Amino acid sequence: MRILAVIFLGFCTSLSAQTVAKDYPLKQRLSIYKEIKLETDTNLLSDAEKKCLVHLMKAAQKADEVFWKQSYMEKSKALAGIKDPDLKKFMEINYGPWDRLNDDAPFLKGAGVKPVGVNFYPEGFDVSQVDEGVKFRVLSPYTVVRNARTMQEMQELMKKDPQNMPPPMEKFPLKNGKEVEIADFSIEYQKECISIMEELEKAAAAIEKEDSAFAVYLKGRAQAVMTNDYIRSDAEWLALKSHLDVVIGPIENYEDKLAGAKTSFEAYVLVRDREWGAKLDRLIGYLPELQAGLPVDAPYKPLLGDESDSSVILLENGDIIMNRGPKVIEVPGYPPLEKPSKPLSSLAVFDVVYYGGDCNAGSKTIAVNLPNDEVLQQYFGTRRSQLKNTMKAKFEEIVVPISEKLIVANQRKNIKFDAFFNNVMFHEVAHGLGVKNLVNQPDKTVREALGATYSAIEECKADVLGLYMVTKLYEKGELPGKLDDYYVTFVASVFRSVRFGASSAHGKANMITFNTLMKNGCVKKSNKGYEVDVNAMKLAIEKLASELLQLQGNGDLAGVQKMLADRGTVPADLKTDLQVLSTANIPVDLIFDQGINTLGLQRFDAK
Repeated sequence: MRILAVIFLGFCTSLSAQTVAKDYPLKQRLSIYKEIKLETDTNLLSDAEKKCLVHLMKAAQKADEVFWKQSYMEKSKALAGIKDPDLKKFMEINYGPWDRLNDDAPFLKGAGVKPVGVNFYPEGFDVSQVDEGVKFRVLSPYTVVRNARTMQEMQELMKKDPQNMPPPMEKFPLKNGKEVEIADFSIEYQKECISIMEELEKAAAAIEKEDSAFAVYLKGRAQAVMTNDYIRSDAEWLALKSHLDVVIGPIENYEDKLAGAKTSFEAYVLVRDREWGAKLDRLIGYLPELQAGLPVDAPYKPLLGDESDSSVILLENGDIIMNRGPKVIEVPGYPPLEKPSKPLSSLAVFDVVYYGGDCNAGSKTIAVNLPNDEVLQQYFGTRRSQLKNTMKAKFEEIVVPISEKLIVANQRKNIKFDAFFNNVMFHEVAHGLGVKNLVNQPDKTVREALGATYSAIEECKADVLGLYMVTKLYEKGELPGKLDDYYVTFVASVFRSVRFGASSAHGKANMITFNTLMKNGCVKKSNKGYEVDVNAMKLAIEKLASELLQLQGNGDLAGVQKMLADRGTVPADLKTDLQVLSTANIPVDLIFDQGINTLGLQRFDAK
């Protein structure tokens, strides 16, 4: 197949003699990362699985290349002219010249301020100028927006390379009289998407005889990358129980800080930990009860329904699915998917052996709740995946050392990995609770109402509801240890996350929680460190949970903006305390030695 050329309007930093911005503390910033190996017990893998993993990691590498283009520019061009190895390494960590864990501060000379729409939109693009009738295409999660090319520009392109013209794009007029054109991701990143498709198909061929269901999913995902239709593939993925797994494609919208609409390419290559996963199966059965007990009025937890409402099914395994209308989902813009005979929600534990793209940029994900699509969540459920090897590394390398510096001595014994694991896990579970559509406008989603502020407030909701659920399950005797373990470990982990900076959704979320706890006297600071008042914190967490759920259910954009302004920043005192951690050389986050060679799978790599 001939690869069609595309115009890439990347940033204009000079590619010759790229150097560090004046006075930027590059070496100090680079030292905040601790490198670890991403490994799993390959003795538990068959030869077919090892060969499959090789192709999955190759596909992940191509997804990584796409994210470079989305967030900055083609990787080879971005790194061209860089002679300083530290600068090159820091560029690779951040996928561009902006320090993701330092509020996107530019560290490359001439980089300027990071565009809020990165390469998803043209410079100066105004979302309010898009007509409501075409937003479904212009603001689609899977399209890139460009200023419409003039006839003269097209003629110049034709003269320059008549055999390799970019394809025609859809054009849309804006309210201000200008025009934009859009390209689907599969066209904009065609070369990389074809490679992803080919590697996924090879992975499917390698594993087909041992795991036909996983092979079917891989083939479907390969097609989705080329058609930009991920709905069927996501539904198939939810049903998988395979030993190997891969999450790949355009997933999260964190990088789009202009409209919160466009999704970034990323990839996780995973190996399931069945032993740990089995421990969690019974906990999901409590979801209906936990949803019913949320500290908010009934309209703000609509998925629960009541005993007379047959439109909502609450199953004994804890899944909540919609059962309205016909057996086929009838939602505008959706493929005619048949509703599942039983919900597909699950908790799962994995070792992750490769991170690529968005999930590898700056702070590293240790748990993920997917799919993000609200309709799929309502009818099919979600999978809450815990990335155990990365989680344990963060706990040992970061959370424990932080507690030794900032938590009072008599509460350091409460810092436990099991508490950390469960707090993170129920953060992901909490994404599925609460409200997805506005209470007074049920046809409008919370995401649509809150726009670019949605991610931060949703992450805060997940933090708070996660700890709320942990509390309720502990009181039922379903979780080990002491309740103090969960609360003190939660606060220590907030210190960990706050160090990511307040520019990210997770950073803003953590600051809202921390500032709320400090204001209510739940966390008190003395010259001996921070001390957690568990009883006071229980009450504050319930109150904050109610506040967040109501903001979401009301689609209260002004209220969310005020919360972010009042409580979403790092106070001066905390900045001083966080400096103690830097002085002690406690890493802020991880980077990875990963890939085929790291796992010792070279002989399964057929060049």
